[in-house]
Amino acid sequence: MFAAERRQLILEMVRANGAVSLRELARVVQTSEVTVRRDVRALEAEGLLDRRHGGAVLPGGFTRESGFPQKSHLATAEKTAIADLAAGLVEEGEAIVVGAGTTTQELARRLARVPGLTVVTNSLLVAQALAHANRVEVVMTGGTLRGSNYALVGSGAEQSLQGLRVSRAFLSGSGLTAERGLSTSNMLSASVDRALVQAAAEVVVLADHTKLGTDTMFQTVPTDLITRLVTDEPPAHDDRAATELQALADQGVQITVAGASGAPGGDQVPARQQQRRDVPLPGPRRGQVPSPGPALRTATALGDPIPGAERARVADLRRR
Repeated sequence: MFAAERRQLILEMVRANGAVSLRELARVVQTSEVTVRRDVRALEAEGLLDRRHGGAVLPGGFTRESGFPQKSHLATAEKTAIADLAAGLVEEGEAIVVGAGTTTQELARRLARVPGLTVVTNSLLVAQALAHANRVEVVMTGGTLRGSNYALVGSGAEQSLQGLRVSRAFLSGSGLTAERGLSTSNMLSASVDRALVQAAAEVVVLADHTKLGTDTMFQTVPTDLITRLVTDEPPAHDDRAATELQALADQGVQITVAGASGAPGGDQVPARQQQRRDVPLPGPRRGQVPSPGPALRTATALGDPIPGAERARVADLRRR
C-alpha cells in the first residue's frame, strides 16, 4: 500500500470512530506502528487530525471530547491491566465513589467480586457492571443524563453528593499533567468529578499512558489532591509520558504501574502474570514535613514478599 493510500485509510478510520489507537491503525493498514506514527504526523501537519499519545483523534483542540464508542476502542489492554491493579486497592466492606469513564467501567466489572462493598457512582455503565453483584450495594446520584458517556451530571448530581463521605474516589479523565492534574473536555462532567473528590478521603486516578501529558479544558483534580495514579508502562519511545510520570511523582503522587511479564507493549496476559511497580514518593507532598531517610524505589510482583537481602538493606537505611 502506498503512503497516500495508507493515509487516506487512516483518515477515514479516524473520521468514522473519532479516535483510533496506533496499534489498531497499524493492524488495519498492515504496517508497523513506526510507519503509522509518521503518517499520523503528516496528517496532523495538514490539519486533518490531532495526535494523541498512542493514537489519533479528530481535530478539535481542548474543547473536543470523544464519545463512549470511540473511547472504548482506545488502549483496551492497558485499561484492563489498570483495572486489575486498581481493584486490588479495594477492601471488603469499603465505601467508595467511582466516576464515569471506560477505565472505571473496567474497574467496576472487577469490583463485583468484593463482598460488602458500597459503590456510589454517577455512571450508568458502572452501575450496569455491578447490577447483578449480590454482595455489592450501588448508590446512584441524581442528575441529568449525558448520553455521550452515559453519566449523570448537573446540579442534581452534585447536590446528591453533599454530605457524603467515603474512603476513596476512583476517577478517570481526558488528560493528566503534573502541572494541572486531571482534566476533562466537558464542563458539566468536570463539576461532578470535583464533587466526587470532595466526598473522598483519598483520590485514585486511573489513566493509561495515552493520557499522560495531555491537557484538556476543565481541571477536575489538581495534582496536590491526587493520592495515587494507577497507569500502564509507557512505550520505550514515549519520552513525554515517562517524563510526566516522574514529574507527578516529584509532586508527591504515588505511582502504580501495571506491566505484563513477558508481554512487551502492554499486551494482556493472565492475571497471575500481572505485575505492579510502585514508585514511592521521591519528595514530600506540598505542605507536609519531610520524613527522615532516603526514598527507596522498589519493583515487586503482587503478593511476592520482599527478599531477605532487600529487607535487611531497608532496615539498615532506616537505622541510619
